[in-house]
Amino acid sequence: MNTIKSLSLTIRYAMLLVLFSILTFTAQAQQFKVIAFYTAKNDPAHVSFVHEANRWFTKVAKQHAFTYDSTSNWANLNAGFLANYKVVIFLDTRPEAPAQRKAFQTYMEKGGAWLGFHFSAFALTPSKYPQNWPWYHQQFLGSGEYNSNTWRPTEAVLKVENAEHPATKNLPKTFTSSPNEWYSWKNDLRKNPNIQILLSIDPESFPLGTGPKPNEIWKSGYYPVVWTNKKYKMLYVNMGHNDLDYEHKTNEELSFTFENEIQNQLILDGLFWLGGRTK
Repeated sequence: MNTIKSLSLTIRYAMLLVLFSILTFTAQAQQFKVIAFYTAKNDPAHVSFVHEANRWFTKVAKQHAFTYDSTSNWANLNAGFLANYKVVIFLDTRPEAPAQRKAFQTYMEKGGAWLGFHFSAFALTPSKYPQNWPWYHQQFLGSGEYNSNTWRPTEAVLKVENAEHPATKNLPKTFTSSPNEWYSWKNDLRKNPNIQILLSIDPESFPLGTGPKPNEIWKSGYYPVVWTNKKYKMLYVNMGHNDLDYEHKTNEELSFTFENEIQNQLILDGLFWLGGRTK
C-alpha cells in the first residue's frame, strides 16, 4: 500500500512539474521586447506624437507585460543591438546611414518584426528625405514616394478592409480616428500582391481636410492608411500627427493620437501579433 501511495505521489509530482514547465514556457513565449527609434526634431506635431507615444507605450507595456525601450540614437540600429528585441518601431523618421539601413533590412529578412507610424514612410525627391532607399519604400512598404496630404489634421472615418487579420479582428467595421494629417502615395497598393490593406479612408469622410489649399482637401478617391506586407512581419500605420494651434503660432497641443480607444486596440493588437503573443 505504501508503495502504491508513493508511486501515486511521484506521478502527481511529475504531472505538476510538467504543468509548471508548460505554464512557464507559455509565459515566456508571451513576453517580448520592443525598441522604438525616433528623431523628434523639426516638425512640432511629430515631436508631440513621439513624446505621447513614448508615454503611452511605457504605460501599456506595464499593463500587458512586455518590455518597451526607446532611443533617439539611430546608431543602435545594428545587428548586435537588434538581436535583443522582437519588435522594432519607427515613431517618426527612418534610418539614413547605409549601415543602419542594411542592418534593418537584414533584421527584417531574418524574421524580425516592425511597426511604423506616419512619417516613417515619407519620401519625396527632392526633399530632406528623398526616395533613396528602394528596398524600404518600393519593396518593403510598397507605397513608393509621398504623393499628397490632407490639411489641417482632422478625424476620419476608417473602414476595415480585412477583419480576419490579428490587428483588426477586434475592430468594428468602421470607426472614427483621432485627428491626423493623412498621406497618399505614388504607388497603388491595391496592385501589389504582397500588400494586404487592413484599413482605408471610408467615403463617409469626404470632404477630408479643411485646407486652405484646395489640394489639401480630399473629396474622393481610395486611400489606404494601415497595411502589412505578407513577405515580412510588419505593420504600417498612417496615424502619428497631432493637431496643434498653428493659427496662433503657440504650438499648443489640441489633440492626441492615443486618446482613441478603438484606434489603440488596433495598435495594441497589431503589436501583440508582431511580438508573437496569441492573446
